[in-house]
Amino acid sequence: MSINKRETLEILGISVDKVDMSKALSRFSELMDTEECSLIVTPNSEIILSATKDSALREIIASADLVIPDGIGIVHASKLLGQPLKERVTGIDFMEMILVWLQEHEKSIYLFGSKPGTEEREAVCDIAAKKKQLQYPNLKIAGTHHGYFKPEEEDSIVEEINASGADFLCVALGSPRQEDFIARRRKELKVKAAIGVGGSFDVWAGTLKRAPEFYREHGLEWLYRLIQEPSRYKRMAMLPVFMLKVIMNKSKS
Repeated sequence: MSINKRETLEILGISVDKVDMSKALSRFSELMDTEECSLIVTPNSEIILSATKDSALREIIASADLVIPDGIGIVHASKLLGQPLKERVTGIDFMEMILVWLQEHEKSIYLFGSKPGTEEREAVCDIAAKKKQLQYPNLKIAGTHHGYFKPEEEDSIVEEINASGADFLCVALGSPRQEDFIARRRKELKVKAAIGVGGSFDVWAGTLKRAPEFYREHGLEWLYRLIQEPSRYKRMAMLPVFMLKVIMNKSKS
């Protein structure tokens, strides 16, 4: 897939790349050959819905170099719009493919975000880094930094990331804060590409369980998350709202 040619699908005015896992990884490989820091976004239906109301988030997604269809709602919406996506490309599965690619190409990664350490345990990013290092022995982890910091500390964190010599940056600050960070600092960041990864560090570290295969295969990860975290019910309610908006939007066109 040419770096200058992207096939996209528009959902509620937000463009999403029409990629499967293979094409997404191919695009990632191209982005890692560019000079400036590329932005990769992994929106689900909740983020798309938020972007329809938040012009700043909408502009960030529009400026991204790769927007993968992470979320079963996006796949369903693509079918309703008559442009069915081949598959859902979940951010956490995409990240596993990226880690393999980074190891094979001898490129390094920096993990930034998630909870800091306590007296009982290390920072989540450090636990995640150690576990991924065991899984991928030749993976180069350039550095880590937790996601609990004051605004005035942001400059020094950017300096730390750059000083590490990392080729790729993962930011786990939650959406849209993680995307906002990358978009604002991408001209200063010396990494080749950066991605917002939400709760991936928690899954890698083992502090949050990922849905079993049955739930993933049937697009029910949202249900598993709801069982684990009942407080997320308001966020889960966004999915039917999203689908209704897609249907209403289609009927107007």
